[in-house]
Amino acid sequence: MVKDCLSEFDVVILAGGQGSRVAEILGNTPKILAPIDGQPYIQFLSLWLKRFGVRRIILGLGHLAEPVIDFIENNPIENIMFTPVIEDRPLGTAGAIKNMRSLLKSSSILVMNGDSYLDVDLCEFVDFHFTERSDVSILCTLIANSNRYGSVIINEKKQITAFEEKSNQGEQGHISAGIYLFNGRVIDEISNSGPSLERDFFQRQPAGRIKAMRTSGEFIDIGTPEDLKRAPYIFRKYFN
Repeated sequence: MVKDCLSEFDVVILAGGQGSRVAEILGNTPKILAPIDGQPYIQFLSLWLKRFGVRRIILGLGHLAEPVIDFIENNPIENIMFTPVIEDRPLGTAGAIKNMRSLLKSSSILVMNGDSYLDVDLCEFVDFHFTERSDVSILCTLIANSNRYGSVIINEKKQITAFEEKSNQGEQGHISAGIYLFNGRVIDEISNSGPSLERDFFQRQPAGRIKAMRTSGEFIDIGTPEDLKRAPYIFRKYFN
């Protein structure tokens, strides 16, 4: 079923990282083109976003940008326009947003990491963002070993009160799924915050400003060898 909740949003995919954790597996293939059952990951990601009416995707690229541009030019997806923005040097996640600032026109903007997938209804996330009257919202999912990523502490008002660092202790908890909604006016704050969205912007916000939508949907980080290996089995459930 195709929905239409994101048709008026600029959608940013941050895909400029070097993919050092999976470099031995992928070689010179960028993470966003990682082959999954014979299809590049960006194909799954784009078709998933299309289910929610996405029409405009701004791709933040850096390392190995050329093969990504070749792919989107030679494999168009109906009703989706891709706009690549290339960094001439690594800028970090907030720096990448600053680098594309002039292209971001919508009143609300969806930003996501180019190596993250979460089985969730993005229209529910949009509803959450507006119902909570939030400036900044993060999709957070419950996983068995949250400390592998660093956990997110959420209070009863759906506010994020702390971001905890990674540790070696395996505990169930909520993590950021790397999918965010911002009011357009927040983009300038992000652009001026420093290179890292996670450290320089999120962690410096006053407790309670950032809202969290909790979910328990299946989460994949294809930037890790373990998740890259299991990705085909997961995507067969959702894309066949």
